Amino acid sequence: MNIVNILEEIEKVDGEIYERLNPRRAAMKSFFNVGKKISLAAVPLALGSMFQKAYGQTTLPAAVVDVLNFALSLEYLEYHFYNHCIVGKTPGSAVTDVTFAFPNAASQAAITTIRDHEKAHVDLLVGALGSSARAPIAYADTDFRAGGTFSTVYSDYGTFLAVAQGFEDTGVRAYKGQAGNLLVSPSVLQIALQIHSVEARHASHIRQMRTAASGGTPVFKPWVSLGASGQANDSGVPQVDAVYAGEDLTVQAGANIIGLGGNAGITKAIAVESFDEPLDKASVATIANLFLRDGKKL
Repeated sequence: MNIVNILEEIEKVDGEIYERLNPRRAAMKSFFNVGKKISLAAVPLALGSMFQKAYGQTTLPAAVVDVLNFALSLEYLEYHFYNHCIVGKTPGSAVTDVTFAFPNAASQAAITTIRDHEKAHVDLLVGALGSSARAPIAYADTDFRAGGTFSTVYSDYGTFLAVAQGFEDTGVRAYKGQAGNLLVSPSVLQIALQIHSVEARHASHIRQMRTAASGGTPVFKPWVSLGASGQANDSGVPQVDAVYAGEDLTVQAGANIIGLGGNAGITKAIAVESFDEPLDKASVATIANLFLRDGKKL
């Protein structure tokens, strides 16, 4: 979940969110420009200030609080997934169930960076919500083994990366389709596009890490492609089919991309790789609930 999803979900309960923000385009432009210069840790204060200016008050409307707290729930989940792995690789840590070995320092550094980004997202939302933030989701509330579906997620490096790919591809799909909703606010759209490119790079890097870990067989393309079954789940893990549901569409804007213009070289595989599809909130919640314990599901 990121600023695009947050604003899009708020729009569902407050159709005037962009009208509230739009008159302050100068402020939004400053937020975007400052975002290039300040540390990621400072963004929570900036976002919180943005919402306070939008609503002219320090207390957010209840419906908006609900939306932001849903986003915060997802960010807690992603943070704990990566953090448990990194903490388990820290000398002297009490964590004992992370037993796989990173193949090199670069791979551990990459996962650490992604973990830090997720923590920044958590801090951003907590900063925006203030005292209205939901109670933190603890690692004890999660189940990244998904009831045994991924029993080796912390003992097998390959399984860990496969689940990470599922998380990252879910995030990128959740981002898609929101740009059109932001056309009324170019400054916000500009921010969204910048964030989106970073999210996509995360997903791409995890896929390349999987290829490196496999020794090049199989090869995981940096983008979603057709799997062996002809469906869009190219992860090799059928248990995450929900992450890729609908990604195998070949019709865009009413036109079938396969063989478009008489070009026989445009196959189904190429058509699928050329476009990403969005995931709605309900679908994302269903996927997230796979990794939350009973009584803690969204």
